[in-house]
Amino acid sequence: MSDDWLYAWGVGYAAVGAASLLVPLYAISLGADAFHVGLMASTAAFAGVPGALLWGRLAARTGRRRPFVLVALGSTAGVLALTPVLTSPWTLLLANAALWFVVSAAAPVLNLIVVEGVPESAWDERIGSLNAVQGYGWVVGLAVGTVWTALAPRVLDPTAAQELLFFLLAVTTTIALGVVRLRYPERPTTDPARFRRAFRRFEPSNWGAGRFVRAVPYGPNRLYWVISISARRWRARRRRSESDQQSGTVATEGGGSPLRRYFVAVGLFSVGSAIFWGPMPAYLTDVGFVTGVVFLLFLSANVGSAVCYTPVGKLVGKRGPRPVQSVALAVRSALFPAVGLAGVVLGTSLGYALALAFLLIGVTWAAIAVTATGIVTRISPSGNRGEALGAYTAIAGFGGGVGSVVGGAIASLTGYTVTFVLAGVVVAAGLGLVVRE
Repeated sequence: MSDDWLYAWGVGYAAVGAASLLVPLYAISLGADAFHVGLMASTAAFAGVPGALLWGRLAARTGRRRPFVLVALGSTAGVLALTPVLTSPWTLLLANAALWFVVSAAAPVLNLIVVEGVPESAWDERIGSLNAVQGYGWVVGLAVGTVWTALAPRVLDPTAAQELLFFLLAVTTTIALGVVRLRYPERPTTDPARFRRAFRRFEPSNWGAGRFVRAVPYGPNRLYWVISISARRWRARRRRSESDQQSGTVATEGGGSPLRRYFVAVGLFSVGSAIFWGPMPAYLTDVGFVTGVVFLLFLSANVGSAVCYTPVGKLVGKRGPRPVQSVALAVRSALFPAVGLAGVVLGTSLGYALALAFLLIGVTWAAIAVTATGIVTRISPSGNRGEALGAYTAIAGFGGGVGSVVGGAIASLTGYTVTFVLAGVVVAAGLGLVVRE
């Protein structure tokens, strides 16, 4: 069977990428403040978790795949079409949570689909291709949003331009739904138990373009893997521990202290980064940037990450992961407060400098994403490295959700300068633990 339907799914994912920033910006036009925008980012992250867990289990038990994909695309189109008629930021928050519920719910089903009918040796390549389609679709969506919100307000009211874009995204997703319905018929499924056994070998956080989503503050799909991988590995470790106790064997936990210290560092720089990104759409709007410029700035951060994953990987091979991550965290801890202070002093005249700052922040994320796995692998006990990697992803994911709402609340109470300075301080605290070997 042809994989043309995957590209149609990528088109739908491009609509989601555009909506990831369009929704908070539209909420701002309806009167949302920084706290509300941060809360939207946080609830979006956590809303995807139950959907992904529920649909993953249902797909495995029923042996059906196609209905879940169609429902995800149809629901996405419905939410996008409904959004422009909402008149309250709070109803928009619920719509945004519903959007991420259905988008994240499709993640485990799609991974089941792409490995069906192919040898196990090709599974990692197939899953990587799926993540590439989604990742590039996301970036294309941000690019479309940048162009549209820059040009459409010349002939339309800015809010009307946003509402029209929602409808166009809904139409695009509906077309993608039709293509998937025609090009993806139901087919024989891979035994779920066999899939789970082989899937344990893969670490989703390192699948190529999937990292694009991790660079975006409104991309919570990874939380499905956060919970499922961590829970599975914790259960496996508990079974091994019970077996060792029954046989009289005592397991050693060498390296536990450095690992725990690094996990605290991960929590700190994840929370600090989310404190910065959570209220960012509201900050840029309050400074005076139009919607198109806001899209462009977020796009620059994603491009900075995208182009640097491979070069950073080569640099890490020469210098080692910890020095590279330390430099990235140091730069990030300096840029966060600099963005806030410069915005207060210079306002919109700092547009090009902010674009450069966002680009550099994206580069620092590439360095953090590439190096973290290597650090955890080196300092974790040899028998528990899989569990340690899952725990790292869990801490980073939940830190992002918590930091988003904290950043929005602080920005609403004390202003953006204090918020971004705090973000830099929290990241610097994480840096202090990273450099302490």
